[in-house]
Amino acid sequence: MFGRNSRDVACTTVRHAGAMSFDLDHHGDAEVGAGLIDLAVNVRHQPMPGWLSGPIMESMAGLAAYPDADKATTAVANRHRRPKEEVLLTAGAAQAFVLLAQALRTSKKPVVVHPQFTEPEAALRNAGHHVGRVILREEDGFQLDPVMVPDDADLVFVGNPTNPTSVLHPADDLAKLARPGRVLVVDEAFADTTWRAGTDGEPESLAERRDLPGLVVLRSLTKTWGLAGLRIGYALGPADLLRRLAAAQPLWAVSTPALAAAIACASPVAVAAEREIAARLTEQRDHLVERLRRVPSVTVVGAPASAFVAVRLAEADQIRAELRRRGYAVRRGDTFPGLGPDWLRIAVRDTSTTDRFVQTLSEVIEERP
Repeated sequence: MFGRNSRDVACTTVRHAGAMSFDLDHHGDAEVGAGLIDLAVNVRHQPMPGWLSGPIMESMAGLAAYPDADKATTAVANRHRRPKEEVLLTAGAAQAFVLLAQALRTSKKPVVVHPQFTEPEAALRNAGHHVGRVILREEDGFQLDPVMVPDDADLVFVGNPTNPTSVLHPADDLAKLARPGRVLVVDEAFADTTWRAGTDGEPESLAERRDLPGLVVLRSLTKTWGLAGLRIGYALGPADLLRRLAAAQPLWAVSTPALAAAIACASPVAVAAEREIAARLTEQRDHLVERLRRVPSVTVVGAPASAFVAVRLAEADQIRAELRRRGYAVRRGDTFPGLGPDWLRIAVRDTSTTDRFVQTLSEVIEERP
């Protein structure tokens, strides 16, 4: 068992063996199917803008050459005000979890803060690590208190905003987890979906923080720009640490079209468009939350801040199956450590889709014996 802080904390830390009770390899794409309205995958369903589709299509003419990541790396570095040595492009943020697990095999006490995206723990386990868990509680709104993380954890993974709870942790709280001798990995795959009135950029992001020891921030271009099939993401962090990750990465890991997308999405035009999309998403999410909170027996915990909402309701597995029969795919919650069979995750969509879905959900619940 990991060493604890002196303060009594409301969390659970368990060893590697406990992981076997959850299907860590299950993801939302397994829920979708022909004819279903997709509320299971947290990817925006909108046409690709010309400033993005154009460069991707143009890059296809150069596929005879091996990919050259230099320009894309520079573009991402400029966006986040970092030297290019502090950027590593990856085939989606998911690849970065694997690289971290492989490159940091000497880590003695890795910890994953749950509930969150399960790939960090899956990658660690597959690399032979014994993984500790810090389980956040519903009664605390799934908010992280930094004291929950054991002092002797030398590799810590936390999502912000967190999938599936949609919680946005204060950047100051996450910063308290950074310390010499520890690698702190903050998964910001959904940071571009967050918005706050009066804030120019992404609220609570650590992507531009270079003063925190051992901080690695992971980013994805999948969600807002609908690029799940292209596989493009990146890691931001200390140059010496990123060199270790790069040594574990396959040659030419990021394709030429993905590199073109990275350049386009790092442009001022893209960043401005991203903020506009995030503002609209906030209105759509607030509408979804307001409608869900009117449904008897459905509980929305805390203040969702991203492109999805986690809800608790009795017999959620049976309700999910009935929703599927009626044309809606939602994400089961029982594969996330810290949740269970009474949880579902619902993606934010336009208000008309939300209204139809919530009406169907209400009917399914009312018809339960």
